[in-house]
Amino acid sequence: MNKIVKILLIVIGLVAAVLWFSLPSADDPGAINSGAMNFMFIIMYILLAIAVVSTVFFGFTKLLSTKGSLKKALFAIGGLAIVVAVSYGLSSGNAPVVEAMASRGIETTESTVKNIGMGLNVFFILTVLAVLLMVVPGLKKMFVK
Repeated sequence: MNKIVKILLIVIGLVAAVLWFSLPSADDPGAINSGAMNFMFIIMYILLAIAVVSTVFFGFTKLLSTKGSLKKALFAIGGLAIVVAVSYGLSSGNAPVVEAMASRGIETTESTVKNIGMGLNVFFILTVLAVLLMVVPGLKKMFVK
């Protein structure tokens, strides 16, 4: 199986190299419609699909085959849901922001502003948690010796 994958990757690499050298010049206005460009996009989408499917398949296989991993995954999903709920509660549908966006010609609603604020809050909370989870064990090792 490993040899087949290596041979397949070599073939894809050779096809991509041939397509690379058959691309039209950048100043050609019809370059985006060239067959080589379209085929390179097709190869990219196929490789992306293979990567996504294999990641999901092997992830679920590992999740369901390892004892206790499903419980840990559910706790992690629950923790993420709590972070999202707290972030949504902390965000506000700031009316002045909606008016400022409308004055610039961008149509938006208070719920859109609230969802954007929630996304930012989730990012900040998860960033702080990640930094704490990296720094605290290091400090603990440094001072507990």
